[in-house]
Amino acid sequence: MIMIEADYYYTKDHEWVRLEGESATMGITHHAQEQLGDITFLELPQVGQVVNPHQEIGMVESSKAAGDVYSPVAGEIVEVNERLQDQPELINQDCYQQGWICKFKLTADNPSEDLMNAESYEKYLKGL
Repeated sequence: MIMIEADYYYTKDHEWVRLEGESATMGITHHAQEQLGDITFLELPQVGQVVNPHQEIGMVESSKAAGDVYSPVAGEIVEVNERLQDQPELINQDCYQQGWICKFKLTADNPSEDLMNAESYEKYLKGL
């Protein structure tokens, strides 16, 4: 069963973002963590880094593969989920809440412009 949060936005690279005014929180989707398998390591982005959408900001390693993590929005990274250093499995257990990767201060006026809503992301997954 595909788990998709209704009020989040998604990328084709399987990152999710929750927009909250001028800030945003992001992580990788349930689909992504399922495809990766047991996550064993996460390279977190740097606080203070200013990024653009689709820019590589980190890496995730699992029992099956390694993959890059891309920023879903333009902004400055203001916080990272330090718990993932010691507990990368939080992404497998709760990718949308405890398994978030980083938080941004947004710099774009319309950050959801190039993102998919939950319905569009679900259709996208069915087409894979």
